[in-house]
Amino acid sequence: MGRGVSIVAMLVVISAILVGSSADPWTPAQAVEPAALARELTAKPAAGGTRVVCVGFPTLYKGGHVPGAEYHGPASTAQGLADLKRWAEHLPRTSDIVLYCGCCPFSECPNIRPAYTALRDAGFTRLRVLVIPHNFGVDWADNGLPVAR
Repeated sequence: MGRGVSIVAMLVVISAILVGSSADPWTPAQAVEPAALARELTAKPAAGGTRVVCVGFPTLYKGGHVPGAEYHGPASTAQGLADLKRWAEHLPRTSDIVLYCGCCPFSECPNIRPAYTALRDAGFTRLRVLVIPHNFGVDWADNGLPVAR
């Protein structure tokens, strides 16, 4: 009986760890849908408004990206995350920043969460993420939203 209880307890702990690790570090209000971001970028061009940052893999960015998006490497790598932090060092903490990747299903993306967490921890107060449920091609380009190359 004691062994069964310890296995159940262990499963509860593992389950809690997995659920906690999959929780997104942003609130629903900090998530923006593709069509909404496209409208926003049209209304206030990147020069004085929203800064869009691609934190995905280079082939994704080179193949097509959100117009005006800056590229800082994959945030799942030490080099990409360091580049993102270096870029952000001198920005006002009230800068309007939208992060996106688009490499894979959003729930499994290895880049968006480390990027968001790094900038949030650096004190950015107007930080959002672009919600791309499947990938950039399906959720942005295939919906007729503008793509830069």
